Amino acid sequence: MAVLQSACSALIALSGVRLLIGVGAFAFAAGALRFADRVHLDAIRIPMMFLALLGSVLNLVALRRVWSLRRRTASAWRQRPLSKEKKRAERLQFTISVLTILILVAEMAGHHHLFHHF
Repeated sequence: MAVLQSACSALIALSGVRLLIGVGAFAFAAGALRFADRVHLDAIRIPMMFLALLGSVLNLVALRRVWSLRRRTASAWRQRPLSKEKKRAERLQFTISVLTILILVAEMAGHHHLFHHF
């Protein structure tokens, strides 16, 4: 139980880090699209896409874990209502992560359509 509770505390304490991961992943995806137009190098494009995908997935996993821990009946006694800022930050993190994944899919589809390979 102590390990589980410390993991929960760590995730909540790292909410600022989750926001940075989400914004960073979105920036990687957006940068990959712009950079691919100028210098189309797979050595740069593929690692950037991988980092963007990894950051987005890690962010979504962390958000899912926080949300599932909040919904547990065992933690109901210590729950406080979330502030509007906290709710907005979590929605923003989720939105940025999903948008990043959509941009990556669009880039892969566009790249495949234009160059006939990923």
